[in-house]
Amino acid sequence: MAARTASLQRSAAAGEILGAFDGTWLIGTARYLPMRQWWRGRSLPMAGVAGVKVAPEERGRGVGRLLMVRLIADMAGNGYPLSALYPATAPLYRSLGWEFAGGKYETTLPVTALATMIGPDAAAAADATADDASVSGGPVAALRRAGPADSAAVVTTLDQVYAVLGDCGPATHEPDLVAGWLDDHDHFAYLAADGFLSYRWADGTDSVRVEILAAASAPTARAFWRILSSHGSMARTVRACLPPDDPVSWLMREPVAATRLVEGWMLRCLDAPAAVAARGFPQAAQVSVRVDLTDPLVDGNSGQFELEISSGNGQLTPAATRQAAALRLGPRGLAALYGGVPVSTLRRAGLAAGGSPADDDALDMAFGGRPAFMLHGF
Repeated sequence: MAARTASLQRSAAAGEILGAFDGTWLIGTARYLPMRQWWRGRSLPMAGVAGVKVAPEERGRGVGRLLMVRLIADMAGNGYPLSALYPATAPLYRSLGWEFAGGKYETTLPVTALATMIGPDAAAAADATADDASVSGGPVAALRRAGPADSAAVVTTLDQVYAVLGDCGPATHEPDLVAGWLDDHDHFAYLAADGFLSYRWADGTDSVRVEILAAASAPTARAFWRILSSHGSMARTVRACLPPDDPVSWLMREPVAATRLVEGWMLRCLDAPAAVAARGFPQAAQVSVRVDLTDPLVDGNSGQFELEISSGNGQLTPAATRQAAALRLGPRGLAALYGGVPVSTLRRAGLAAGGSPADDDALDMAFGGRPAFMLHGF
């Protein structure tokens, strides 16, 4: 409770929380958290929307919409190119330009399966030392327990992991919020040179619930899974928030890892040119497409633009002249495209029109290819 109060006080002092009043009576709130989100190996500022609440007796009067319109203006005015949220109700947020762009996933597997992980292939293990190679299941990395004083190191390490892996979607909080999260006696956290593990007990001691397991190398991943396997005398299962393409399924001798989508999250572009310029793209992607954007709530996101992507970089610049054949996107279509949804899907959903089908494959290669995910809520 103390950590939450301190977090709310910080948001209030920074002007990152809004209240709607009927006279002197508080009837609704909305808040955003300063975060950074990773897209294809590069991070950019992202405002994570949280705490959107309206008193039950005041619902249906447009209070939530009023709060979110103001919040969009505040987030855009404070320089955030992107905003993300987990929706309690999607229609409101869709009407304001957010769209589903990724998910939070959970992988469940029996703890006993972790005791017999498959070792690396001989060719891939050629650089392992003799001592490392003698460990059952392959080499492991050194790690240490992490606490509140390590919050900045945790954020830095996660940043390095997401950059190396070229992940799309994961977000990190500011160190002061991470410190409050780590300051919990029921929370276990381990830090390695290229990874971070966070977990708690769940269902009594029947399950281990992994909040984050992020590792940039095979030895670090194996070290973390071995820590979790040590709880096999009590726990039956591990429930882990992981990317949908996490390598755990390739580490198990049997196909016992089951992955499911827990919930989807929504994205909104608040500054489309800045969001494209800061995002990473595949080195091989080559795009030159005219796009016609319309955004009723953000003037800078409306107009015709030239979208150019090459050598891992993107640029969205206002077009000197208009073309009738431009790809037409509203804020929802732009958010979904940014998150990697195929253009053909957007066309069939009525979120994209015009343009040239020949350009669709190039856009899919540039924005897609990696599933967009986040590892925790906010």
